[in-house]
Amino acid sequence: MPESPNINIELGKIESHVIEEKLKKKRRLKVAHPERCIGCLGCMFACSRIRRGSVSLQDSAIKILTRGGIESDFMVVVCRGCQDPPCVRACPKAALEQKPDGSIVFHEDLCNGCGKCEESCLIGAISLGKDRTPIKCIHCGACVAFCPHEVLKLEEVPA
Repeated sequence: MPESPNINIELGKIESHVIEEKLKKKRRLKVAHPERCIGCLGCMFACSRIRRGSVSLQDSAIKILTRGGIESDFMVVVCRGCQDPPCVRACPKAALEQKPDGSIVFHEDLCNGCGKCEESCLIGAISLGKDRTPIKCIHCGACVAFCPHEVLKLEEVPA
């Protein structure tokens, strides 16, 4: 017996609603297993390629640092999604705005390239690009798929 067109329309509405609800949830990139990082830089290249359209370590919102050379551990630096972000407070032009769900949105047209956001980030997760605009993680999760050792995880957090 063929499905009624009305059933297909209702299923489409339900699927759209589920997708919209998932998009409303706040997501945060988490460094789940820092001890697994081998410094391959795959996450950094993925970030810069997907976010900025370049294959450049400088354009990545994630930074992989060493703690004293290649024989020591690696440190993964990425925006932690602060409750009261100092980068937002430091921006004199309100180019960084915290939304009610906690996410931070960058308004490029308002940015004057002063670097106050970079200076104010307590963990050094913001850097300025060649064009003097901030490079900051938006917690999209694109880098997670490129990490072969599951160092990074995208988690849903209460909004």
